[in-house]
Amino acid sequence: MRKIRLTLEFDGTGYAGWQIQANGIAVQQVVEEALEKVVGHPIRVIASGRTDAGVHAKGLVAHFQIDKDLPLGAFREGVNRFLPREIAVWDAREVGPGFHARYDARGKWYRYQIWNDPIRSPLTARAAWHVSARLDLPAMRSGAAMLVGRHDFQAFRTAGCDAKTTIREIFSLSVQQAESLVIVDVKGEGYLRNMVRVMVGTLVGVGLKKREPEEIARLLMGEAGLRAGPTAPPHGLCLMEVWYD
Repeated sequence: MRKIRLTLEFDGTGYAGWQIQANGIAVQQVVEEALEKVVGHPIRVIASGRTDAGVHAKGLVAHFQIDKDLPLGAFREGVNRFLPREIAVWDAREVGPGFHARYDARGKWYRYQIWNDPIRSPLTARAAWHVSARLDLPAMRSGAAMLVGRHDFQAFRTAGCDAKTTIREIFSLSVQQAESLVIVDVKGEGYLRNMVRVMVGTLVGVGLKKREPEEIARLLMGEAGLRAGPTAPPHGLCLMEVWYD
């Protein structure tokens, strides 16, 4: 059996996330259907992780096994012929039998975009959260610095999270601005359910002066009665890259 690793890019608008489910069309379903048309039989694709409905990806990694001697181009150009315009395979390569897209991942880079302007931007509407009131970026950076490192992120997850531990390490968290676009880049070893979106929602609360940056440190310490900010909308989030040894 050969093991093939794919790198995928997709616009998650209109999809029920990566994983196949009953309540809508998932990206995994569409990719597997395209692969089946190329190889002639059903293929199960395993990804580096789930993405929620409406979330995008530029560098989601997935793998599958196959016993046919097809060229690698069949898994990129061939599969792309059968994919909708919102989904594309950027890279296909053969890997060793022990590789696993999910369990071998050593870190992930997520980017969250915020359109910070009184006037909405139709061109960024599918990929950025519109926040019309001006954000205090220095305050957001102060709060972001407190999230870097190994912490208990219990306060930064949503209901339904079944993680065995809430301890995670964030390698870096930056808040940059390019004209009206505020870009939050988060790099870490792994994340709880909706963790990045909750962190962004909390940082936006800081930027709007609804809470002090120091509250983030208190949230990490589990202060009773203190809650994180709202979960930021999914369409501003994009999985940029997954790292492996």
